[in-house]
Amino acid sequence: MKMKPATWILLLIATVAVVAGCATTHVDWNARVGTFTYDQAVTELGPPDKTAKLTDGQTVDEWISRHQSGGVSTGIGTGFFNGSSAMGLGVSSGTPNYHESRLRLTFTTNNVLSAWSKD
Repeated sequence: MKMKPATWILLLIATVAVVAGCATTHVDWNARVGTFTYDQAVTELGPPDKTAKLTDGQTVDEWISRHQSGGVSTGIGTGFFNGSSAMGLGVSSGTPNYHESRLRLTFTTNNVLSAWSKD
């Protein structure tokens, strides 16, 4: 049984949607130093998880992201052999792992980004 062109197009669209949904954007924090404000940070990242005021008037804010890897995953595949086609679905599971990443932004007394770090 051969797959119809419409089926191929649907499968291609679904694959592109999944890949696009998994893409992440990379922020160039170095380019933001000197121009990015505290208000922009809160608008983009939400309220910080931790805040500290330094004696020189600067503010250090920290945003914590928690990511999970592992757990349950699914996969869809197609195959062809001697003019026949097949489609399959696989499911796997494992113990989820959690990872924290921290974004630390330092703002001047005028609430402009002066330094950043990420771990």
